[in-house]
Amino acid sequence: MSQPKKSVLQKFLIIVERGGNALPHPSALFAICALLVIVLSGILSALNVQAIHPGKGDVITVFNLLSKEGFHMIVNKMVTNFTGFAPLGTVLVALMGIGIAESTGLIGSLIRKVITKAPKSWITAVVVFLGIMSNTASEVGYVVLVPLAAVIFHAVGKHPIAGLAAAFAGVSGGYSANLLLGTVDPLLSGLTQEAARIVNHEYSVNPACNYYFMFVSTFLLTFLGTWVTEKIVIPRLGPYTGHAQAEEIKPLTKEENRGLKYAFVATLIITILILWGLLPSDGFLRDLKDPSLLKSPFLSGIVAFLFLAAAIVAIAYGIGAGKIKNEKDVISGMDNSMKTLGGYIVLVFFAAQFVAYFGWTNIGLIVAVKGAALMKALNMGTIPLLIGLIIFSAIINLFMGSASAKWAIMAPVFVPMFMLLGYSPELTQGCYRIGDSVTNIISPMMSYFALIISFFERYEKKSGIGTLVATMLPYSVVFFLGWAVMFIAWISFGLPIGPGAPLHYTP
Repeated sequence: MSQPKKSVLQKFLIIVERGGNALPHPSALFAICALLVIVLSGILSALNVQAIHPGKGDVITVFNLLSKEGFHMIVNKMVTNFTGFAPLGTVLVALMGIGIAESTGLIGSLIRKVITKAPKSWITAVVVFLGIMSNTASEVGYVVLVPLAAVIFHAVGKHPIAGLAAAFAGVSGGYSANLLLGTVDPLLSGLTQEAARIVNHEYSVNPACNYYFMFVSTFLLTFLGTWVTEKIVIPRLGPYTGHAQAEEIKPLTKEENRGLKYAFVATLIITILILWGLLPSDGFLRDLKDPSLLKSPFLSGIVAFLFLAAAIVAIAYGIGAGKIKNEKDVISGMDNSMKTLGGYIVLVFFAAQFVAYFGWTNIGLIVAVKGAALMKALNMGTIPLLIGLIIFSAIINLFMGSASAKWAIMAPVFVPMFMLLGYSPELTQGCYRIGDSVTNIISPMMSYFALIISFFERYEKKSGIGTLVATMLPYSVVFFLGWAVMFIAWISFGLPIGPGAPLHYTP
């Protein structure tokens, strides 16, 4: 019997899946890239490849890592490359605070509280919004909100897979939008800073550098995600006729409600203290030499504040809910968050070597100078150039899931290149984050893709990759179009993309 003819979409997905599966593990990929940089440095050095620095007028040559001096650098700086890698410490510190919030159940209780209090007509918007907000706390949205959204939709008479889709669109498609900073912000800004220093050794990138754009994007994506769910996904799915029975969403217990009250009081106290330190020009959170808000210790130390605030609020909740009896329960939550980072630490070791080698050899700077010259010659214009980077990031995301892994490879090339073209590293990072988010929900390489398929199978046993992608593709297309229009408007009005983050850079 002949096999049914595959559609264009199915053929495309097969190519994407095979291409992604053919890639090595991200850690191995960075190790391979580091070795390639070493070999390439020897070849390019022998060919006397060079460029003229457009700002300084200096001749930039390739440093040969295959030389005796290069070998000594590799050996002597291997440990400091790792320990001094900007994203490592920031991610570890931030996750310890969030780990306490996860272990006490604070995040799950907040989600259930909001859902049970929301009017039925607002359910879709609330689910999408909470999905976007949940990415502050790493994987919580995937493992808690996505399956819970299906239960909620089923309980109110809507198709449960529409609930899965709405939550997944918010959690993953809205990965670069939020009203709060999350662990990914210091991680990406650290990589951006490392790349920016290829051109300017003193350049500093604030973890909140995309915050203004992220803040507004939260409301845009909530609207777009709600519209796609109500106007496209729900009508396409029709009424649910599957085997799963609707479940009752249980309200919070007395202990959990008490815990949320304790957490609210703690949040209020922390907010008052921060405002007390920031609002007066001589406040204790203002820098002694430069009292401007952009130079305040609050922004430069945002990771520390994120850790302390998450830890304090989570502890308050844990005490109120009876989840924390002593200091061992707090430390246990921090321990559990660290246990999940073994793979990340291994990846960072190899990524740090690759980034260091790339900087030492000057290959990235030479590529940036020549690439910038080519783009100037093409005279593409600001909007086509930046939209092109968004599209390129979106396509790469189909083959490589990790946001940090992709940016660690792309940043050393695109950040210096765009700096030499007159665009700030923060703006370049913003372009990348849009592209990285919009195709998350249709990429088989996304780390939680298989988990989402298993959630789909709970309600439709025949669900597979095609089912998931067909359901999520409208979100991906609409998010890209809406976000691109907003981005163009943002650039046209010349608005800063975040605190201390202008759109342009003067080489």
